[in-house]
Amino acid sequence: MMLGRLTVWDMKFQIKYGFYLLYSVLTVIYLIILLAMPESWRTAAAAILIFSDPAAMGLFFMGAIVLLEKSQKVPCAYAVTPVRAIDYIGAKVISLCTISIAVAAILAVAVKAEDLPRTLLGTVLSGAVFTLLGIIIATKISSLNQFILWTVPIEVVGFVPAILHMFGVTPAVLRYYPLNVCMDMIAGKKITATGLFVVVLLIAVLIVAAHKCVRRMWKSAGGIKL
Repeated sequence: MMLGRLTVWDMKFQIKYGFYLLYSVLTVIYLIILLAMPESWRTAAAAILIFSDPAAMGLFFMGAIVLLEKSQKVPCAYAVTPVRAIDYIGAKVISLCTISIAVAAILAVAVKAEDLPRTLLGTVLSGAVFTLLGIIIATKISSLNQFILWTVPIEVVGFVPAILHMFGVTPAVLRYYPLNVCMDMIAGKKITATGLFVVVLLIAVLIVAAHKCVRRMWKSAGGIKL
């Protein structure tokens, strides 16, 4: 199955370039920080850490991943092979979410999270959103500086409302803001069916957009339009 092969290839790529080593070190650092905090702070702090780093790693690293693939002419190869854009996107989401889930599980267990399955589901949904946004941006840029500039407003729109929501600062009108819903799930809070539907709908829209962007990138591979 092409999706499985691409996912394994992406995981090997991530191991080769130190993603697993990096997050092993970061997990230890996060554990030290969490365990040094008063117990009453740990659940909220863990939720913020999970949401803003392992869940969002796709947004942080996708630019470097796609730029490296472009430098190695990987899109040119994909453009003339049976690989489907949806499999390429799925492999990126699955491989990065695997790291996110592992880190989130360790942190959630360390702070004795009340609902581990809900925390992990929130991590997966957040990871999917951020990774898809990262793919969309990465297909449009030609340098890491461009990618960073593009991601800054997304980080503001994505992180600020969710973190404020965590502390009950945001207005009721943003109750169903997708990333606020994801933050609630990571924190182990119950959500409504409407909230979950909004998140899934956002992911569906981002998949369609990412698919178009990847196809466009492949068609322009090598500097010509196929």
